[in-house]
Amino acid sequence: MCWNTSSAFTPVALALRGPATRKIVRTLGDAAHLLINDWPSDDGEEYVSAVKACVDALSGKIDPERFREALLRAADEAGIAALTVVQQRVVERRPDLRSGAQA
Repeated sequence: MCWNTSSAFTPVALALRGPATRKIVRTLGDAAHLLINDWPSDDGEEYVSAVKACVDALSGKIDPERFREALLRAADEAGIAALTVVQQRVVERRPDLRSGAQA
């Protein structure tokens, strides 16, 4: 099992209540830890589906993005705010070019 690989898993930021208030889930391992240790309720139908989907994704039975959809449904069921984390692309500047300078 690849607990620390993301393999096309789009990161999600979750706003939980309690001591673990903000979490960014980047990997299936992060998600498994969150669902088992920090989830506010373990009796919701979507929660149970998300746990099963996590196991299925870890074992390669489903795509990690399909698990992510189950995680978002579980978050909605639990009243947890979720945001997609978008990484900004860094643009490299050439030192020989100045703003407004012509070649």
